Amino acid sequence: MELRQTSDEERRVHVRWMIRRDMADVLAIEAECFEFLWLEEDFVRCLRQRNCLGMVAERDDRVVGFMIYELGRSRIHVLNFAVGAGERRRGAGTQMVAKLIEKLSVQRRSRITLEVRETNLPAQLFFRATGFQAVSVLREFYEDAPEDAYVFAYRVGQAALRA
Repeated sequence: MELRQTSDEERRVHVRWMIRRDMADVLAIEAECFEFLWLEEDFVRCLRQRNCLGMVAERDDRVVGFMIYELGRSRIHVLNFAVGAGERRRGAGTQMVAKLIEKLSVQRRSRITLEVRETNLPAQLFFRATGFQAVSVLREFYEDAPEDAYVFAYRVGQAALRA
């Protein structure tokens, strides 16, 4: 059996602003990826806030991933980030992270932060591979389970993305 290499063109996704029409796809990815889900009301409530933004990654006119983040005075805080199981390791997550990193500057927002469940090893490995570092532990952080969270951070000038 021959393994076929994936070309850059096949890996490329279009990262764009999330629109209302994307919600069904976003909810399907959320349900596929997480045990403790955000509901549609959670997404809508968050995105109605002035400093909360959503983006999706699209491949062949299909939403394959999404991210919800909050713009703070000096940082970008990722609230929710997921890529559909069938699309993982094909570049969508890395390209979404790259889009966030483009928004950083020394003068304004100089870092990206996010929390990852202690049991979510694939996410921990993904964010480490994209240049994030685990900087602290939040004990029993989640309301839905007595589980710790690792705080990951990326700072301007840190190592470039390792694709």
